[in-house]
Amino acid sequence: MSEQIVSGLKPGLRVFVSAGAAGIGRAIAEAFHAHGARVYVCDIAADALETCRRERPGILGSVADVADEGAVDRLFEDIAARLGGLDVLVNNAGIAGPTAGVAEIDPAAWRRTIDVNLNGHFYCTRRAVPLLRAAGEGAIINIASVAGRLGYAYRLPYAASKWAIIGMTASLAKELGPDGIRVNAILPGIVAGPRIERVIGDRAAALGITYEEMEKQYLDKVSLRRMVAAQDIASMALFLCSPAGRNISGQPLSVCGNVETL
Repeated sequence: MSEQIVSGLKPGLRVFVSAGAAGIGRAIAEAFHAHGARVYVCDIAADALETCRRERPGILGSVADVADEGAVDRLFEDIAARLGGLDVLVNNAGIAGPTAGVAEIDPAAWRRTIDVNLNGHFYCTRRAVPLLRAAGEGAIINIASVAGRLGYAYRLPYAASKWAIIGMTASLAKELGPDGIRVNAILPGIVAGPRIERVIGDRAAALGITYEEMEKQYLDKVSLRRMVAAQDIASMALFLCSPAGRNISGQPLSVCGNVETL
């Protein structure tokens, strides 16, 4: 993607990124901020949010759990007050959920995964849409996963939530298109960082093999035989909100090196 394309963002674009203080969310928040956007993030981890605000003082933020409907209501009151509206919603918040066979999954762990990964997207979207409509146009980017198109053994709650996000994206694109609001999903593959290291470690333990063996199994299923970076996801988000992405809506867009199977 050329610098010319991404630098075409509307000046002063108002952007909210959930779970934006670390990982993919922070990469997205920093990318928008670097291109002149006014950015607000939330995160459930107060320490991560404090680090983000200290290192990137231009990014606004507050502590919030998007699985808590009341917390999301308070969050959007603050977003409206501090940004004066909203042009872009990035639903990034999500958790890995349990790694286990279906018979061994704790129902409480199932509920928590769905609460964060799916309900959190809904709570944020329902509060963001009136602000996006008031802005006259806008964009919603839902962070899903390649697990949302492939399925994922031993990761049932996670995969189910990501499939649901893709259905949510297609439905919202139809509903909100007449308002000039574009809705897309980005499907990351294996994103380098501490989170995937934990996932690989947990699955290796569940299958009784070494971490190195499990990591090789993951990469052998990627056509490019490598992980992607959080910045790759951020670049796609910028593209979708640039003039070059103005006619893209309702799409699940994989940024994964072509993950063939999981």
